[in-house]
Amino acid sequence: MPSHSVLFVCLGNICRSPLAEAAFRRAAEEAGLDVHVDSAGTADYHVGQPPDPRSIDEAHRQGIDISGYRGRQLAAEDFHRFDFIFGMDRSNMQGIAARDPGNGKARTAMLLDLVPGSEGRELSDPWYGGEDNFRATWEDVTMAADALVELLSKRNG
Repeated sequence: MPSHSVLFVCLGNICRSPLAEAAFRRAAEEAGLDVHVDSAGTADYHVGQPPDPRSIDEAHRQGIDISGYRGRQLAAEDFHRFDFIFGMDRSNMQGIAARDPGNGKARTAMLLDLVPGSEGRELSDPWYGGEDNFRATWEDVTMAADALVELLSKRNG
């Protein structure tokens, strides 16, 4: 059984949260952490759809295939299934709070709160930009993934 479970949440679950999931999967695997990881959206716009092609391309540039990921909407049971739920921005955090049944175990926070010096900073939505925006998103989610691995490794140690 995994020692920790982590859910990454953005609006549609096709840009930021799949990249965060991929970055954390890789970082956790490299660190030897046994974790359950998933991603979701606060909205139901892209349920069952693959990530945005630009997210798939960016992950591919990093040597990761996310083409099999499928969008899903955040559900009340996620607050019972996951230890941590990370939102990408304040709007996502409002959406997460609106779906929180109030009796789950999950701790919620904005993803970049994990990165020293980036507390309170929102992870920009690359949707309206080009390749550079997705590259910047990858850099941010990788920093957060590394910080989360460090945090969880200390808890396990």
